[in-house]
Amino acid sequence: MPTERAIFFDLDGTLTDPKPGITGSIQYALAKLGRPVPSQDELTWCIGPPLRASFAMLLGGEELADHAVELYRERFGDVGLFENSVYPDIAEVLAELRGRPGRIFVATSKPHVFATRIVAHFRLNGYFDHVFGSELDGTRVNKVDLLAYALEQTGADPAKAVMIGDRSHDVIGANRNGIRAVGVTYGYGTAQELTEAGASHLCASPRAVLDHIHSSFGRSGPRYPEYPFKCRGGR
Repeated sequence: MPTERAIFFDLDGTLTDPKPGITGSIQYALAKLGRPVPSQDELTWCIGPPLRASFAMLLGGEELADHAVELYRERFGDVGLFENSVYPDIAEVLAELRGRPGRIFVATSKPHVFATRIVAHFRLNGYFDHVFGSELDGTRVNKVDLLAYALEQTGADPAKAVMIGDRSHDVIGANRNGIRAVGVTYGYGTAQELTEAGASHLCASPRAVLDHIHSSFGRSGPRYPEYPFKCRGGR
């Protein structure tokens, strides 16, 4: 069984700032449905949690939620996913971690077909051993299920793993799987949200994440070979 650390990074609000693309695509879907369209600032609470649940809240019920997701993807799949930017210092932090012991993964509720394109577009793919995301049908959109699947596929030891994320569902998903959760406050979740969800530590910047990982796990030790596991479904 692997004995070195495994680091799981959320995508939206942790590695990249996706506000224009996500909120703009939500506005597009609501307009197509003839519903009131909040401003982008009023929709930032939708960044991070599973999209269908956010639409159910916006629409006052489940009836149109699936259709709203389809409309959202009409815009997001071609335009919105690239209306995005990498947070300052992320590439440098990932490069530092890549040169140290252990493996690094993305674990996002976003469908992996979009997440892998975003990670590659911003040339971050070389830092990660794999990108874990949900399926388009909603499978593993819950972070509890997603991280359980990631642990199964990687063989990582939860006791030597850490999840880095900006919202409560990142923290809850990690804790339910025995993974230590570190919250970042530069994304879209508040310190209160993250603390109440059970985050073991809060970081105000990507550099602070790096410092915390080094202090918690140390800097030395043998590395794993690249991609030491197989993922089902050709992902």
